[in-house]
Order: sequence, then structure tokens, then C-alpha cells
Amino acid sequence: MTSTSDIVGKLWNLCHVLRDGGISYHQYVTELTLLLFLKMAKETDRESRLPKLCRWDDLLALPPGGEQLESYKEMLLKLGRAQDPLVRAIYAGAQTSMREARHLNRLVLDIDGLDWFSAKNDGLGDLYEGLLEKNAGEIKSGAGQYFTPRPLINAMVEVMKPQAGESIQDPAAGTAGFLIAADTYIKKHTDQLFDLTEKQGEFQRREAYVGIELVPETRRLALMNCMLHDIHGIGEGAVRLGDTLTSDGAKLPRTKLILTNPPFGTKKGAGGGSRDDLTFPTSNKQLMFLQHIYRALVPGGRAAVVLPDNVLFEEGRGREIRADLMDKCDLHTILRLPTGIFYAQGVKTNVLFFTRGASEKGNTKKVWVYDLRTNAPAFGKRTPFTREYLHPFVAAYGADPTGKSKRRDEGETGRFRAFARDEIAKRNDNLDLAWLKDDDAHDEDSLGEPGEIAAEIRVELEGALENLAALEELLGPTSAETFA
Repeated sequence: MTSTSDIVGKLWNLCHVLRDGGISYHQYVTELTLLLFLKMAKETDRESRLPKLCRWDDLLALPPGGEQLESYKEMLLKLGRAQDPLVRAIYAGAQTSMREARHLNRLVLDIDGLDWFSAKNDGLGDLYEGLLEKNAGEIKSGAGQYFTPRPLINAMVEVMKPQAGESIQDPAAGTAGFLIAADTYIKKHTDQLFDLTEKQGEFQRREAYVGIELVPETRRLALMNCMLHDIHGIGEGAVRLGDTLTSDGAKLPRTKLILTNPPFGTKKGAGGGSRDDLTFPTSNKQLMFLQHIYRALVPGGRAAVVLPDNVLFEEGRGREIRADLMDKCDLHTILRLPTGIFYAQGVKTNVLFFTRGASEKGNTKKVWVYDLRTNAPAFGKRTPFTREYLHPFVAAYGADPTGKSKRRDEGETGRFRAFARDEIAKRNDNLDLAWLKDDDAHDEDSLGEPGEIAAEIRVELEGALENLAALEELLGPTSAETFA
């Protein structure tokens, strides 16, 4: 029998067919998604959801050549107008980038010839996740920005312990990795939902998960991923198309658990975006997402969010938002991640774990920091970031998802330490809490790769520009403007 990894490898190798036609890696995955949906609908007996004459065997039966390509283009238009809302959402605005009929025919024949019996046994969802991971690992595709390493996602889910019946949100859904990992965890602990009542099971499949994604093509991948993992959502699927940093985000329901990795960068255009419900307007996207996240939690709700280092130390709005976070929530744990595990390798990142309090003030008493960065291996293709590197953190975190387990401060030579809230206040609420030193900190070669240095400089410059904007807002018009 063929393994899932073998099938993923064969699917990925098909990209070489399309590269000759000028199609990028990311376009290729989209092309595969449009075709795979038709094939998987057949393999899972869901073709009744598709319009007539828009099914896999219809495509397969067309004679190779221009007729097949033109008929396929017409199929995509019909699928984008399908009565089924999920099918309509997946094919909304869908167009093929293929210009040569031979490329389509080769893909159709090769996909049809795969070992679908083995693929169904292993799980079609796992097959598709493997394809997305392959795309994210290919640097030229640029898709790593949408793909959080699965070992990290799984560790975050393990310590947060999502429960059946909880509402779970990802306001920057990407390809829906967090939602699917949470669903997988819940299914594992409920005998694939068989321990639940019919009503509870229906809630898990239709209502438990809500995501929002800005990029239409990425949302298409997310919807496909959810469908193959039996997450259907309401209407057009569990992942909505929209921008969390606009009124779209304000419309998201308050929730019990948020798991997310917001995009890095600065909100272009009108400075503070268009969220008039946030207390601290800012052009820094991560700070805007952070405000959305802790405001979207119900009392007792918890969150785990990946954020870059500048969120921990940025002055001005950054300090105000951190103080507000620590007032409204118990920010109980910070995990300092190693570099090199994301596509933008020079960006240093952390995971913040917090719980929304019942009151609006004084919820954070102590912050525990786990340093997984100092003296970590140089992660990349040669040294992949695997789950084993996160085992010590998961053990130190403890069994309580809200961070209330008994913990041991390992002191100045250990990786896990506690910092009192008043101690942090003396640091101007700077949460960039580090104490260990790299063994090669004084070596000439320890400066890092040029790309890493450039990324750090960019983060520093963005922080400086944010501080200038805050200062201008505080001071108002300059004297030159006043007397002009």
C-alpha cells in the first residue's frame, strides 16, 4: 500500500509539469485544490453537492486538448455559482492559470491514477495538510507566511486543551491549521465525537470553529482543508473571507478559546486601520490583532498567540496595550521561540498564553517565561523543527490550560523562570525577559545570517516609526505648521 507521504510526494512532483507553463508554486497548489476537490468529492460520495456535468468523471471523459481545457474553464464558472454554499465559496472567482491543454490532461490523468484507496485509509485531510506543508517548506513559494509549523501548533493545542462544546476562533486563519489541530485533539478525546450526543456532535461540525482570512486564495485552501477534516461550519464554511482589522473583526462573536498566528508587518493606509472599537489605535498589525484577541475572549476564555519580539518591548502604544492586556487578562506564560522556524527566518517570535479575567484590572500577578531560543539549534532544512524540541516546555507548562499548575522556577541557569508583575512594571512593562546567554555570543560568526540581521533591523525601524507617530499624535501640530 502507498503511504500518505508517497502520495504527497507524487502530487508535489506534478508541479514540475506546470512550472514549464510559468505557473508559480502557490498557483500550483490552488490548481491542485480545484481539481482535488472534484476527485475527493467522488471518493467520499459527496458529488451530489456539485452541479451536474461538473464532476470528476465528466472532466475525465472529455477528449484531451482544447475542448477539455475550455470545458474545464466553464466548469469552474458553474461551480462558482453552485447552489451548495460551501462549493460556491471554494470556487468563488476561481480561474485556471493553465494555458496549455496538455498540462490539464496530464494533471487529470496523474491525479486519477493515484492510490486513492490508501489515501482514504490514511485520511484525505492528512494528505491535503501534507501538500500544504510541502508548499510552505518550499521557500520560493512564499507560502510559509500562511503556514505555522505543525509541531508548534500541536504543542499549543496540547497545553490549551480545547474541549467539546467550546467556541474556538482563529482571526488570522491562513490554511486553518489551528482550527484543524483543535478539532483533531477534541476528536481524539471523544472517540471521534462518538462520546458526544448527536446535538453536541453537530455543534462541533457546524458551529464550534470560526476563522477569518484576508486572502481569497488562502481562504480557498482553508475551506478545502476544513471540509476534508469534516469541519463544515455554517453557510459558506468555517473560515470567513474578511479582514479582522476592520469591522469584519468586530463582527466576530466572543469566544472561549483563540489560537492564532497573526501576520507580521504594518497596516498600510489609514494609520490605525478601521477598527473603531479598539482602545489603542495603531498601524502595527500585531498590536491590533492582540487587542482584538483579548477583547474577543469571554471571561475565563483563554488564548495562545504567536507574536514577534517587538510586541514585547515596543514603547508608546505597545506599552499601553501590554499594560491593558495584563490588566484584563492573566498573562501567565511566554514561550520564547527559536529563530529559523518560520519563512521569515530573521523574525524572532514568542507564544503568549493568557486567560481573560472576570474583572478589568490587576489580573496578571506573575509571568512565567520559557526560553527555547537561547543555545537552540540552527533550524532549517538540515535541522527541522520537530515536536521533540517542545516536549520540555509542554512538561514545564503543566496540565492546567490556564497556567495554574504547580511550576518550578529553574533560576538563572534554567530555561523556565517567573517574573512578578511589579518587577515587570519597573521595566516599563517590557516583556522581553531574557537571562540566558548564547554559548557563542562572543564569536565573530554569531551575528547571524544577513537575512536575519535585515529582518531584525526592519522590526526595529517599524518600532521606531510607530514611536514617532505616537509622539506626533501627543504633541499635535509642529510650530512650523502653526505659523505657516
